[in-house]
Amino acid sequence: MAQPKNRIDETILLPFGTGKPVGIAVLGKGDITTKAREAGVDLIIGPEEIERLGGEPREARQIAGKYRFFLADTGVMPQVGRFLGPRLGPRGRMPTPIPGGTEIKPIVDRLRNSVKVRSKDKKTLHVKVGGTGMPVEQIAENIDAVLKKIEGALEQGPMNIRSVFVKTTMGPAVRLV
Repeated sequence: MAQPKNRIDETILLPFGTGKPVGIAVLGKGDITTKAREAGVDLIIGPEEIERLGGEPREARQIAGKYRFFLADTGVMPQVGRFLGPRLGPRGRMPTPIPGGTEIKPIVDRLRNSVKVRSKDKKTLHVKVGGTGMPVEQIAENIDAVLKKIEGALEQGPMNIRSVFVKTTMGPAVRLV
């Protein structure tokens, strides 16, 4: 995994979500914030707040840990990179730029049912595909969606996958493949 081209960094849309709410934050001003409010985004951060968070590393880390996905207006991306980049970048939470005039509701709805998969420098991937309260069929469809996306990202597809395990947080692992 020393070569960056072999690493996996994907956002995968799950057919049934993970069963838990996903925090989404929007960084920007003006029209994008009103659209974000209508879409039901969890946190809206304005340009002044971005600068303030640059001087408050602890609070910036807490926000980076609490929210899974970040969306940003293209006008504030330079500020985001300068002030929040050191906190969001290493966690894989750098905001997705949203051009002005783009409808934000479908993006937010898609992200609510998505998970992020990053291999970094390891060959093992850990992905949350559901909870114990979900029906087994829904979890199976989520696993299938994750496997298809990962196979598509790998050079040799399914030949690169040695094994697949499913487990609950404190339970034993069950081998699928």
